[in-house]
Amino acid sequence: METKKEEKKSKIKQTSSFWVWVTASVIFRLILIYFPKNLNFSSRPEVATPVTSIRRLAEGYWLKQSSMSPYAGSMYHGSPLLLSLIGPLTVNRIEGQPNHLLCSLLFLLADVVSAMLIRATGQTLQMSSCLSLKSLDLVELSKSSEMLSSGDIAALVYLWNPFTIVACVGLSTSPIENLVVILSLYGACTRLPPLAAFGWVMGTHLSLYPGVLIIPLILLLGNGPDAPPRKLFLQRRCSKGGKNPSSDSSCQEEELFNQSKLPITFSWKPVIHFLFWASIWSVYVLVLCGISVKQNGGMLEMFKSTYGFILTVEDLSPNIGVLWYFFAEVFEYFRNFFLIVFHMNILVMILPLAIRLNHRPCFLAFVYVAISSMLKSYPSVGDSALYLGLLGWFVFELADLQFSFFLFWGCVGVSLLSPVMHNLWIWRGTGNANFYYATAMAFACFQIVLVVESVSAILNYDRKLRKLSVTKPVDGKS
Repeated sequence: METKKEEKKSKIKQTSSFWVWVTASVIFRLILIYFPKNLNFSSRPEVATPVTSIRRLAEGYWLKQSSMSPYAGSMYHGSPLLLSLIGPLTVNRIEGQPNHLLCSLLFLLADVVSAMLIRATGQTLQMSSCLSLKSLDLVELSKSSEMLSSGDIAALVYLWNPFTIVACVGLSTSPIENLVVILSLYGACTRLPPLAAFGWVMGTHLSLYPGVLIIPLILLLGNGPDAPPRKLFLQRRCSKGGKNPSSDSSCQEEELFNQSKLPITFSWKPVIHFLFWASIWSVYVLVLCGISVKQNGGMLEMFKSTYGFILTVEDLSPNIGVLWYFFAEVFEYFRNFFLIVFHMNILVMILPLAIRLNHRPCFLAFVYVAISSMLKSYPSVGDSALYLGLLGWFVFELADLQFSFFLFWGCVGVSLLSPVMHNLWIWRGTGNANFYYATAMAFACFQIVLVVESVSAILNYDRKLRKLSVTKPVDGKS
């Protein structure tokens, strides 16, 4: 009884401290919004891109209000729905208040809602993980995983990540894009196909790259949240019979027989519902877009100025990605070839990762988001903030992550050096484009190392579970 009371007290204490940190993050953002001197984050190439810049959105809204196409002059390249949602907020000003205050409050709200969805999804993942560990008779490992709330950690990592704060205060539309992506993962994790389909359709509509998340979403809806490989449960059943599954051929035959007797765990019903709702939401979004741009160029101009702009990398202004400098230097004759190569880099990795990590769809979604953030045409710190927040879901599984110290301080160093190199190049004239591009390349390398080591750590964790689940009954008999 005393232990239960202590557990309840600790949980209440953790919950109260969580809300204190959430409130502090909101207050901190408000302080930066009301900061007396203009921080000018919205003009930083690390924060605002041609697709997410609030200044370009305001220009597009002004063109629309002037009965012109919002895509005229190659200024605005976002969704017409986003233009209708945020555009009026760029015009409405409150006397005596900072400019674009309403936009800032909207992005702040988006960050808080995203954090709450991350927390709820993390709690669902942790509950599923604990049940899986208990079914493998790994009670001690289950108790140790329950000591830390991965949902709370992930939510606070997202809220207090400097990238998230800068994207919010810098008036980038990344918080809205991150919100719909997280909404799709939450809907899939809680088996709500309409919600998952809405988030996926809106995410794909706003920035195109979340379209690759359809595979993790289908796996989440069909198999449920992340769990150890299904083979572990079969081996565990075999080991309970007193046989060594690694050497006994009869046990392997029995395993195959049991596997044929087990019901198929993949459920097609929620997947079909998801595809049905995805088609409905897609038609609905296209109809709304058609109505919005009917008198201003039509749907063809919209697709050319949004998805075409992303795929062809027309704007070569500096950002934290690796494409702008490359396409500024490449010969025009080879441009289309390298466009295909760079975009295929994302698609080529989808199937192998899905086959290897099919039992961990949420982690697979994290990997897809991280790869897209590295190789997308116009990346920003808001994209990195999303996958770093999702990484908090696996704080227990990635406890043995290698090079964590190197990765943390490397990212801090690059984040500090990037604006310095940009200032030396653009404003002081004492540097050149290579200075700034070197920081972008270093940041890309750190992201690659993070993805590779995270995948390695999660696979090592699965091997550890396999070893513990197989050897435990044998040790008990000896």
